[in-house]
Amino acid sequence: MGYEVVDLEDVPIEDLAEIDAVPPDLDIRPVGRALGLEEMRATVWYFDPGEEIQYHAHSEQEEVFFVLEGEFSLKLGRSGEEEYVEAGPGAFWVAKPEIGHGHRNVGEETGVVLALGAPPVEDPGLDPHSLD
Repeated sequence: MGYEVVDLEDVPIEDLAEIDAVPPDLDIRPVGRALGLEEMRATVWYFDPGEEIQYHAHSEQEEVFFVLEGEFSLKLGRSGEEEYVEAGPGAFWVAKPEIGHGHRNVGEETGVVLALGAPPVEDPGLDPHSLD
């Protein structure tokens, strides 16, 4: 077919707390799986106030993020060169392979972030402090 259309509300929410090997304990909607993506990942992440994805890096995957709702504090950059940036609805940011990144919902409401990554490799994340 070559194309697919899904409504976000039709993509079931998955609770990552039910998967021991996958931190963090957040809810997601795996949009890419619903669309049948093979060359990239697309996931909508839901963050309660104070929840975060810890600072990490990926060996191969390049990721782009887009804030749909909420206020976030981002930690971005190579180990020893990290910067903190505030991001709200409409903000994009990117993390290239081996570049550290993490974000926390600093708002008082649920935060929602769309994450796109390619290639769609199983890459649970690296400690940016261990990279050269």
